[in-house]
Amino acid sequence: MTATLRAFLAGLVTAANLVPAVAADLGAAPAPASYYAAPAQPLSFVSELRIGGAVQDPGSAEGKARGFAKENVNGEILFAKPVIFQDPFWQAFIPRPTVGGSYNTGGRTSYAYLGATWTIEVFPETLGRKVFIDGFFGGAAHNGYTGPKVTTPYGFNTLGCSPLFREAVAIGYRLTEHWSIMGTVEHMSNAGLCPNNRGLTNFGGKIGYTF
Repeated sequence: MTATLRAFLAGLVTAANLVPAVAADLGAAPAPASYYAAPAQPLSFVSELRIGGAVQDPGSAEGKARGFAKENVNGEILFAKPVIFQDPFWQAFIPRPTVGGSYNTGGRTSYAYLGATWTIEVFPETLGRKVFIDGFFGGAAHNGYTGPKVTTPYGFNTLGCSPLFREAVAIGYRLTEHWSIMGTVEHMSNAGLCPNNRGLTNFGGKIGYTF
């Protein structure tokens, strides 16, 4: 190797090492490796806050009652994952503990819930980690009707007992690193463990802020 070639290669190496420093001096932002990524939050107790609304079981007595608003106002807190894996595959299996509640503005059934939320990214290689699917499973305590079916008050579903099982699914889109929107569907019932099991199925949406 000639002295000229060696000097040329040495110059290339030096230039490559100077690129990050020059970019920083020019105010260039580094590529955010975790941008739009599903939150791991190893240093934060609270992972995400969400607030939204839903239509109360539109095909049921609670959704058809005349003269009452059937809309729900919903909020929930998702806490940090208790265990962190470096491998994204195994990390997806770890849920975020979740607590939330829903208030019906028309005096129908309101409830609070506790459980776990799993978040999976949809085609992150092609969609840039922006689209995700949530799955929730847990329990819910409510103030709805639990008595015999024949005496169910007008505008209420016959829920049988309390607490109930709650399952929910959401599909979301990350607007930024912190903000996201999602469409939701949730179902609550006693899985046939009580004499009556009309349940509730609500449809709505949320906006979330990830810390």
